[in-house]
Amino acid sequence: MADPLSEVISLLRPGTVFSKLISGAGRWGVRYSAFGHPSFSVVLEGACKLAVDGEEPIALRSGDFVLLPATPGFTLSGFEPVRPKPLDPKVEASLTGELRHGRQDGPPDLRLLGGYFVFASPDAALLVSLLPRLIHVRAEPRLATLVRLVGDESQEQRSGRDLVLSRLVEVLLIEGLRSTTGATASPGLLRGLADARLAVAIRQMHERPNQPWTVEQLARQAALSRSAFFERFTRAVGMPPMEYLLSWRMALAKNLLRERDQGVAEVAEHVGYSSASTFSTAFSRYVGQPPARFARGRLATAQRSASLTP
Repeated sequence: MADPLSEVISLLRPGTVFSKLISGAGRWGVRYSAFGHPSFSVVLEGACKLAVDGEEPIALRSGDFVLLPATPGFTLSGFEPVRPKPLDPKVEASLTGELRHGRQDGPPDLRLLGGYFVFASPDAALLVSLLPRLIHVRAEPRLATLVRLVGDESQEQRSGRDLVLSRLVEVLLIEGLRSTTGATASPGLLRGLADARLAVAIRQMHERPNQPWTVEQLARQAALSRSAFFERFTRAVGMPPMEYLLSWRMALAKNLLRERDQGVAEVAEHVGYSSASTFSTAFSRYVGQPPARFARGRLATAQRSASLTP
């Protein structure tokens, strides 16, 4: 049986990691603009307030873990009213040493390890759309341990550092995502998989993307009526079932066109299209260019990269 979460993360290819210690004291607040790269933090001591654009503000306290797969704009502050100071996350990420907000002397009211990593996949935006916008896990020791290992490794220059970091971040991402379950989780793939009925249909879409699925057929897999399945899927995953299926098929198609020596007709058959022309029309509409041109462009990019490698 397919494991949709593992497949999505495998295609995302999480890699390079950046992290730093952040602290705050007294009356303080900072406003980060949208960043794009996935970011994470674990509160080491104290507490603070996090307000992510489009989400209800939450209080973070010691041991809490937060993951933002796309990192929209957000505000981080103490609990006293304050006008937040605007910060550019790209500039802050380049600074070395601990980042201190608010009162600069005395012990901090908050210390956290924050950072971000980079998805190597050029299709990251497509895949991230399948994940929850905000992941908040309270006092999960496994996540806290992983984040500390990431922090330690990212600040050292040991042999094998990049390989170790890429593996740690992959485990961190999986652990953070699968720790987010239940009806209170943000809409996304994980909330859908937490629903036993919907999980059957989602796994079928991933295991057999070449099948000509309809909403009725997927509803039967989930042992639900068509209308109940459609409403339940849309509420849990954040998009209708056929839109999710299209997103997954396009992600697979782009990966096949980029990574394998397959023609457009073969890729079309693999992702559930009856003809190369039907697939080309759908791909062009979704991606913005025909599949053959997409494949040629990826090949040219790979060849240029290879020619620059000493």
